Amino acid sequence: MIYLPILGALALAGGLTLERIVLKKKKIDIKSYTIAGFLAIVLVMIPLIYFFWQIDSKAFQSMNLLIFSLVVLFSIIANLFTFYALKQEKVSNLEPARVMEPLFAILLAIVFSFFASGLYERNLNIILPALIAGAALVFSRFRKSHLYFNKYFLALILGSFFFALELVTSRLILDYYSPLTFYFLRCAFILLASWLIFLPKLEVDKTSWIQIFVTGAIFVLYRTIVYYGYLNLGVIFTTLILMLGPVFVFAFAKIFLKEKLDWRNIVAAFVVVACVAYAMLA
Repeated sequence: MIYLPILGALALAGGLTLERIVLKKKKIDIKSYTIAGFLAIVLVMIPLIYFFWQIDSKAFQSMNLLIFSLVVLFSIIANLFTFYALKQEKVSNLEPARVMEPLFAILLAIVFSFFASGLYERNLNIILPALIAGAALVFSRFRKSHLYFNKYFLALILGSFFFALELVTSRLILDYYSPLTFYFLRCAFILLASWLIFLPKLEVDKTSWIQIFVTGAIFVLYRTIVYYGYLNLGVIFTTLILMLGPVFVFAFAKIFLKEKLDWRNIVAAFVVVACVAYAMLA
């Protein structure tokens, strides 16, 4: 069970790389990709939901419905910022901003732990390595003694924050669903809300649809693992192991997108691996 998030990290890296490949095509705008992506995810899960559907009656209580609505809202905002950034900038350049998601998640989980006892762990043997690993990745973006910012980098920082807020908020109601059921309902409501807001004309070629469906299947695997880890391993510990995802992204960007990696990224990758190893052995 403890190694399952490593598979999730691999899935995250693969999904982000495929997203970048599709979004590089200028014919696909952000709104269309948002709708197409969530449509693919929902369609991929429909056959699975027949076998894994599980929801507790407590999920329909007013407060829990409000929390679920916030999860959907945070996710829509996060995805729009993220797709905007990925469409314009290199994955390896954006990854330090993307990796702020686990840092945000850890900090938010600590804050939430004061208000929701028992749902968020506060183990320093996990928190400290996670903060060190995240800091290493963020500071790998330094150039000439300052952090290089542009509007795409800043957009992804906002996307990372809202993804983290969505994930940490999700833990408040995850006990009332199976991981697959929760992800299915989340994505279905995001799809419906996005469609009503944007009313897009989907102009996606056949090859892109295939790539989007593959990406959707990968993210179904990734999010199911994340939710499973939250329920069984803890939010912060799962988040730490998933920080291997950026390391895999560096490698995939080099192999598949032919992007040049800075030595800082390589050093940061070694720091992340060391921190994850320490936390698993501690």
